[in-house]
Amino acid sequence: MPRSLELVITAVATRLIAVDAATAAGVSRQVLAELVTHFGVHSGFLRHNDHAIHATRLIAEWPPRTVDPPDPLDLVYFADADPLLALAEHLKEPAVFRRDAPEPGHDARATTASTTAYVPLLSGDVTSGVIGLVKAGERDWTAEELNALAAIASLFAQVQARVYAEERLRFLAEHDDLTGLHNRRALMAHLDQRLAPGSPGPVTALFFDLDRLKAVNDYLGHSAGDRFIRVLAERLALASGPSMIARLGGDEFVVVPEAATGRAAAEELAHRLQSVLSRRVPIDGEMVTRTVSIGVAVGMPGQDSTSDLLRHADQAVLTAKNTGGNQVIIYSDAISLESEFRNDIELHLQSVIETGALFLRYLPEVDMRTGKVLATEALVRWQHPTRGLLSPDAFIGVAESINLAGELGRWVLRTACAEFARWRANGVGRDAVLRVNVSSVQLVADGFAESVADVMSEYELPRGSVCLEITESIVVQDIDVTRITLARLHEAGVQVAIDDFGTGYSVLSLLKSLPVDALKIDKSFVRDLGADPGDLAIVRAIIALAEAFGLQLVAEGVETETAAMTLLRHGCHRAQGFLLSRPIAGDQMESLLRRGRVSVDFSGGPA
Repeated sequence: MPRSLELVITAVATRLIAVDAATAAGVSRQVLAELVTHFGVHSGFLRHNDHAIHATRLIAEWPPRTVDPPDPLDLVYFADADPLLALAEHLKEPAVFRRDAPEPGHDARATTASTTAYVPLLSGDVTSGVIGLVKAGERDWTAEELNALAAIASLFAQVQARVYAEERLRFLAEHDDLTGLHNRRALMAHLDQRLAPGSPGPVTALFFDLDRLKAVNDYLGHSAGDRFIRVLAERLALASGPSMIARLGGDEFVVVPEAATGRAAAEELAHRLQSVLSRRVPIDGEMVTRTVSIGVAVGMPGQDSTSDLLRHADQAVLTAKNTGGNQVIIYSDAISLESEFRNDIELHLQSVIETGALFLRYLPEVDMRTGKVLATEALVRWQHPTRGLLSPDAFIGVAESINLAGELGRWVLRTACAEFARWRANGVGRDAVLRVNVSSVQLVADGFAESVADVMSEYELPRGSVCLEITESIVVQDIDVTRITLARLHEAGVQVAIDDFGTGYSVLSLLKSLPVDALKIDKSFVRDLGADPGDLAIVRAIIALAEAFGLQLVAEGVETETAAMTLLRHGCHRAQGFLLSRPIAGDQMESLLRRGRVSVDFSGGPA
């Protein structure tokens, strides 16, 4: 192949290597412009096939046409397509076509005969699209040129597969598999926007919980129960008006009206929807009906958080169910209780480090194939003087609001590293990794990477023995600072893992440019593995993503043998969770590291 063609392929590969769903169309257009110039043709286009609907969709073209919408070339069904375009449905080899009329719509300047090089995008045996280069008049295409275009088409096919996987992962991460409604993660993101300062309010959440759905499942079977759920989802979608509707799992739904909705209007809507959902549904020859309990909570942007609003609605629906069901309950007094709790936490948090009320527990990370203990995650706990044992969720948010998160984080890191160093000095855990969670406040603080390196040096911990865990949301809060900090941590020999992976998707396009060593699959995807096909689809996509980027993969929240076996079957071996071990004290962790492994026969839990 001539050197010039090799350079074209290399240039295209360089442009396409970093493409994601957001940039694919724009970069594809740039590549087409370069191909049009290099091969001396008048126009070029890239189309993707949708075999489910037997159509071809325009992805990019050069030069761009000016067309009033709708563009007739945007989506073309093969049954209605120009004969030449219809060939793209199953084309397998590059081909050159000559015609007396101009190529339809792709070259407004071509008024005479044209020559078109058609090159298919192939995904296995399936033609997933086509590249077309159009020359007004005659043009001879050499075998070397067509081979070069075939190589470029292969690069476009790889981009197409990568973009599809990213879009599929995004869809699965936001939608419920059974009903097609949004899921909890999408609902949380929606409420975060609705409750942001300056947004219109009030914002209302209606929490629906069917009464005694188990009777339907027990009598007619779970398939019938699923069909019943789908019918109710359709009725909610039709009757709710403009709203965000989410299924949280099982028989729980949340409706958030798009318009600002006060208490009275929300209560009226709840009663109307309660009536709609109580109508009979024909299932397998039976007329099935269930009553529904509804909890209503009203929040104000800039004052109430997403978690507050959903918790209040959940508390209201629990009250409805506990008082007999088939009721609408409006949340009223839990806000003051929550405020009291927060004030209590803030009052005692100021002196928590000095009083010694903080301590660490360790959660082992295990290779489920062998039971070998690979790592341990340091988890901070607080023995509150009146409220008992508190997990970080109860106080880290308060710590951040009063500028104590940095101090707490430093205490956790130093304490964990000191204990880890002691275990290593005693001859145990030398091939294990210590994992420590990092808050957003720590990550963006000046000199953070250097302070971590100093702690590792102080306790003589070797490179690669400490891994810091950051959440997806932290990564994208300040990507420029994050990228610099992670690079410095990498230089210092500190591993980095993205925790709770899969709960968002904005970090996907950043993985290739960040020095990340591991992904941890969020426990919300792992908990119901084996029972929820939507969770399995997401987990499989994350496993494939980790393999593609050469990253370690750890599953969080493994609590059932079914989940463990499902993960193993699909190639995820590293895991944490109560099935393998609960969080344990430091001396117990040292003993476990000395023993080196836990039982993984899954015949009665860990040894």
